[in-house]
Amino acid sequence: MKSRSLKKMFGAAVLAGAMMMAMVPATPVSAAGEITIGVTSFADTLEPTTQYFSWVVSRYGVGECLARFDQEGNMVPCLAESWESSEDGLTWTFKIREGVKFSNGNDMTVEAVKSSLERTIEKSDRVPEFFDLDNMEIDGQNLIFHLKRANANMAGSLADPLFLIVDTSVDDSTFEMEGPVCTGPYAVESFSPTDACVVVKNEYYWDGEVPLDRVTLKCIDDQTTRSMALQTGEIDIAYNLKTENVFEFEGNPNYNIQELQSLRSTYAFMNQNGALGDLALRQAFLRGLDKETYCAVLLEGGATPGKAPVPPTLDFGFDELNDENAYDPEGAKAILEEAGYVDVNGDGYVEKPDGSELVLDFVIYTSRAELGVYAQAAQASLKDIGINVNLNTVSYETLLDMRDSGTYDLLIWNVLVANTGDPENYLRENWYSTSANNTAGYNNPEVDKLLDELAATFETEERKEIIMQIEQHIMDDAATVFFGYETTYLFSNTRVTGVNMYPMDYYWLTKDIALAE
Repeated sequence: MKSRSLKKMFGAAVLAGAMMMAMVPATPVSAAGEITIGVTSFADTLEPTTQYFSWVVSRYGVGECLARFDQEGNMVPCLAESWESSEDGLTWTFKIREGVKFSNGNDMTVEAVKSSLERTIEKSDRVPEFFDLDNMEIDGQNLIFHLKRANANMAGSLADPLFLIVDTSVDDSTFEMEGPVCTGPYAVESFSPTDACVVVKNEYYWDGEVPLDRVTLKCIDDQTTRSMALQTGEIDIAYNLKTENVFEFEGNPNYNIQELQSLRSTYAFMNQNGALGDLALRQAFLRGLDKETYCAVLLEGGATPGKAPVPPTLDFGFDELNDENAYDPEGAKAILEEAGYVDVNGDGYVEKPDGSELVLDFVIYTSRAELGVYAQAAQASLKDIGINVNLNTVSYETLLDMRDSGTYDLLIWNVLVANTGDPENYLRENWYSTSANNTAGYNNPEVDKLLDELAATFETEERKEIIMQIEQHIMDDAATVFFGYETTYLFSNTRVTGVNMYPMDYYWLTKDIALAE
């Protein structure tokens, strides 16, 4: 099947070349055949059907899917050799690769793949946002999917880590803390959610020699500490450092820095089941946010100001979309006054039209440093127009629970917007009225209709037009706060080679990473 390129389809997801930097060379502490990677803690379990924790299993080199994305954003074969679709998008046939074994030595058969996908479908409530399955059947090496709803991008859906292939013949109750048995270049040796995950070489790996014996993925949530650990040689690779860290490595030939114009978006859901069910309040809220300053000054140019669901790095008409709720603090005050939000008691904050107190609870997590920057800046900006915002900082796992239960007014979020190759799944998952993840109560029948139309549309330009219409509706409805689209960096010591960034943020530890000769 012909692969699709993000560069060709969407334009500017461009990797900058690795830049050489110079300070006192760090002394590596890892043993021969071993490296350590600094990461932020993300998952309290390695069960891949729980929340988004399958991303960790993929990033740590353990799990693989039927298809994957390369460095250019092309969808390419992985555990499936090829695939094809019926003209109506309701039947997809995947030819499963022969000769693949799980890390325990068991064969990955077509039956095993089917069983793994059935497990995911049974255990995860996220599956309907990807596809609506009628049934699967086996024909030789082919696994055939019969869908109830057309899907023009089924291969991209199955490339999402949620659908990584696990060995279901083993006791899967051990997956949570011992990790699933998968087909990737590494297998889990030990896992501590707040400390580290240690993985070891998969001796049965199907796609070439695995160069490292053991890799420790060490949880270092604090950005400054993570940068210092790379400088001292405690770690060899650091993920999620920011623009302000670049100067710390300037002039040092012992480090490589890669830069990616982001395909990620930082935004905040506005819960329409509470006070933010009032469109006027949401409009005023958005007009009170100086996102240009947040990105240019507070984040030192490390992000592009947000306005739409899809960032400008993807070719979906960002500049053509109309943002009627752009920064306008005086306009925000006028909207509040007209809607009956006035400061009754003189404390500087407006009350609700019925005279009761208005305090918006903004739930955030801070393992990504920019999230706290946005939230604190928003709190200060909104105070200037009389909106009282309380910041509620929690762990990522607690944030997920609060999102699922709808116990928030605002809740920060940071995701890859093209997780299946384009924004369709991202849009459906967050703004389709019946989506399990849409706990903010957003409901626009026209958006639902357009998303259903998009699912059955194959032609690229037609898909672009539909997606732009969806984006404009979400913006006009003042449904969500789009803060910005951050530049992503990957820092590494030159003692390791084969370290690469991917537009799809699924692949951190790969079979290509090795120690320099």
